[in-house]
Amino acid sequence: MNPNDDSRADSELPRPIPDATARPEDILNAAAPGASAHAAAGSAPTPGGSAVPGRYEHVIEQFAHDYLRDRRSDRRWKSFFRLIWVSVLLLFIWSMFSAKHHGGATTGPHTALVEVRGEIAPDTEASAELINAALKAAFEDPGSQAVVLRINSPGGSPVQSGIVNDELKRLKALHKKKVYAVVEEICASGAYYIAAGADEIYVDKASVVGSIGVLMDGFGFTEVMKKVGVERRLMTAGENKGMLDPFSPVTPRQQAYAQAMLDQIHQQFIAVVREGRGTRLKETPEMFSGLFWNGEQAVQLGLADGTGTLDYVAREVVKAEDVVDYTPRDNVAERIAKRFGAAMGEGAVKAVRSTMTIR
Repeated sequence: MNPNDDSRADSELPRPIPDATARPEDILNAAAPGASAHAAAGSAPTPGGSAVPGRYEHVIEQFAHDYLRDRRSDRRWKSFFRLIWVSVLLLFIWSMFSAKHHGGATTGPHTALVEVRGEIAPDTEASAELINAALKAAFEDPGSQAVVLRINSPGGSPVQSGIVNDELKRLKALHKKKVYAVVEEICASGAYYIAAGADEIYVDKASVVGSIGVLMDGFGFTEVMKKVGVERRLMTAGENKGMLDPFSPVTPRQQAYAQAMLDQIHQQFIAVVREGRGTRLKETPEMFSGLFWNGEQAVQLGLADGTGTLDYVAREVVKAEDVVDYTPRDNVAERIAKRFGAAMGEGAVKAVRSTMTIR
């Protein structure tokens, strides 16, 4: 029997995969059994013997070092990404439980800012709840010299607008501070309902101002239902309980009742504008018809007092150039939740529900 046969047989056996925690010398011994013994004995391989100890020892050792280095690098990167995800999770949890905030008050004299942006309605950034909370904080701060409402809104709910207007009157009388409205792109309908409570209104010459009117919008599907053969089965207790149902015809009596209610709300709106603008208002037959005008025309009609921006009003009118924003801001989690909820249901609800809004 040739003694080299055992050596060849051993070299052909599969080698175990190196462990990530193993030392280089352990991997070397596992990869080349007998190599360490040959090295320790100082013997060189015979021409017919195994060539692993002499020719491949350096290669195997280098492989072991590279393999362990790569594994350590992988572990470090995994730990890094775990830390990132944990940080993101903690930030999300913190933002979810953190309170809404505003710019904060300062001890020095300043102009207090409250934003009115977007649709005026419950559960929006321009809801009466949020606006009134900001107004209260702005008026109560001893450093605020006056309050500026910066408005960019097409209007919305007459109820929400009326609540803000009433609170403006109360806070002005209580704290004896002036309120100025500064209009950006648009101040229409319910937004002007709020602006009418300010002592002075400033606009850009191209701003859209006015639309003093009331509307109730919805849909009627009765003719479509007839064409497709759909029968509406509505049961009520009370002859007017199904009034303005979009799948039922509107009776003349119900239509007259709804129109009378809109006229009453319209008169309330007109009274607020007349009270707020006083003798500055140059009434025309079309002023309360729902029409709107640009800023330059609004000044001529007495709907506004002049042109100017927030910085202009703070610097030249209030005489307190520093501006502090008191507008509540939703935290990150609340914004995500609101956008997700709006995307899921807003379109379907508006398609079938008749709502009364000032726009």
